[in-house]
Amino acid sequence: MAAGQMVAVFGAYGHTGRFVVAELQARGFVPVLSGRDADKLKAQAYETGLEARPASADDPAALDRALAGTAAVINAAGPFAVTGAPVIEAALRAGIPYVDVAAEIEANADTFAHFADRAREAGAVVVPAMAFYGGLGDLLVTAAMGDWTSADEAHIAYGLSNWHPTAGTRASGVISRERRDGRRVRFSGGRLEYRDDQAPTLEWAFPEPMGTRAVIGEFTMADVVTVPSHLPIPEVRTYMTVEAAKDVVAPDSPAPAPADESGRSAQTFLVDVVVRSGGDERRAVATGQDIYAVTAPLVVEAVERILTGRTKAVGVVSAGEIFDAADFLRALSAHLSVDLRP
Repeated sequence: MAAGQMVAVFGAYGHTGRFVVAELQARGFVPVLSGRDADKLKAQAYETGLEARPASADDPAALDRALAGTAAVINAAGPFAVTGAPVIEAALRAGIPYVDVAAEIEANADTFAHFADRAREAGAVVVPAMAFYGGLGDLLVTAAMGDWTSADEAHIAYGLSNWHPTAGTRASGVISRERRDGRRVRFSGGRLEYRDDQAPTLEWAFPEPMGTRAVIGEFTMADVVTVPSHLPIPEVRTYMTVEAAKDVVAPDSPAPAPADESGRSAQTFLVDVVVRSGGDERRAVATGQDIYAVTAPLVVEAVERILTGRTKAVGVVSAGEIFDAADFLRALSAHLSVDLRP
């Protein structure tokens, strides 16, 4: 079904964008390379033999040309506070699905707030945060919920061996800190709260072989937007291993370095999800390698399911709402090991 379908990738030459392009090709899609840097696109087009269509987020006509004739667009170009709305607008004009890999909390919240009504009325599909942060956590929480229709709390603990940030991650972090005036954010009582105090350092009992580790409590990621967008859970908390939290903010942390022929780094991850309702608890665990690389199969699986009609909703929707979460996770078995525990 994917054979020959063109999918535009905005930010195709970036670290994550290159993984997305390779995954699209592996599944029989024809990526159309796009982004603002014409020279980088030209070099990538020469390397891959793919068509390049330069466009910047502030040029609607160029975005329209970039998306012309494509079946969907994947936005892999952060900061998404800058690129998200213009590329969504272009997708709505083109009448094609939009999927992005945004980890920026405020950018994702903006997508739900500003485009929900228009996308729903148009019967369009807009899926933000279809990535390691936001999408994967939402899928795991939704799958762990099973037949529950609500829960009291959801906890998503990230056990990363390290976190060597890309240039895009650093740029997005700067934008987010500016938008928050340096404050931190958490989701409590059914809403986002902005706080001036320090996040707590706690211990989290990860499954073996990781075991108990020190984590930054309320190290808030995009899951606090995606999960509550469709699940009535008033308390959604995310946690990060202390070492990884230090890595991502350290000015001298290196960029990810390839450790295998696919370009993946040696970074490993374990995501531990706990959902509680009353006195009952359900759990889901996912393990894998390289948070940036695993974003590619997540976002491309989403596009493939949208284009083949394996969806449950339209409008601005998160992964857990639009897809069968457990089935989606099973489909990624070549990239993720997932264990759903009652």
